[in-house]
Amino acid sequence: MQPSILIVDDDRDIVRAISLLLEKQGYRLYTAHNGLDALDIVATAPLHLILLDIMMPNLDGLSALMRIRSTKNIPVILLSAKSEDSDKILGLSMGADDYIAKPYNPDELLARVQAQLRRYLTLGSVNTGNEDVLTVGDLVYDKEKKTLAVRGEPVHLTATERKIVELLMQKPGRIYSAEEIYERVWNEPAYSCENTVMVHIRRIREKIELNPREPDYLKVVWGIGYKIDKK
Repeated sequence: MQPSILIVDDDRDIVRAISLLLEKQGYRLYTAHNGLDALDIVATAPLHLILLDIMMPNLDGLSALMRIRSTKNIPVILLSAKSEDSDKILGLSMGADDYIAKPYNPDELLARVQAQLRRYLTLGSVNTGNEDVLTVGDLVYDKEKKTLAVRGEPVHLTATERKIVELLMQKPGRIYSAEEIYERVWNEPAYSCENTVMVHIRRIREKIELNPREPDYLKVVWGIGYKIDKK
């Protein structure tokens, strides 16, 4: 069975052009013109790759990306007319696998699509971060034993704190919004959850950081969310 690709862009001409390019390779294609329609397809279709525009109506690409990443590890290549390094870094930090600036070179786009599919299909959707031990610098979390060691010393965490640490350590550097953390850890819709998540983040920092005010690992990305990353 040929891989399935979802193309999401509010510019129908771009969707048509990319579709023609990928159809020649025999890929099965799905298309959407806004983030909400894209999420509906992601929830129901067996996808292997998503090409996702950033600037779209109803739900922009970055917001759609965050929702996709809450449940799926499908490779996502962002498409954007913005080519600033800060935009690329933001997109990649939020969980994108690659970033292509418009106007794109068709050969480059095809090469990047093939590279992401090759990686995903070789490692498989097995690349879900389910390894027994997660390591970020001096942080070592054993998923089976539910234990965290920091600089070789065991650290006691509450059940909720463990879930937050495990979530963030599975994808170091990826930014999780307070809403996404709440929904994935508490398993309920996020309503006015910022303070709740912030309190737990502060407590975790006090346990794992040498200086909680200047953290080496658990960091705030202002206006976006939280991540665990090595300084």
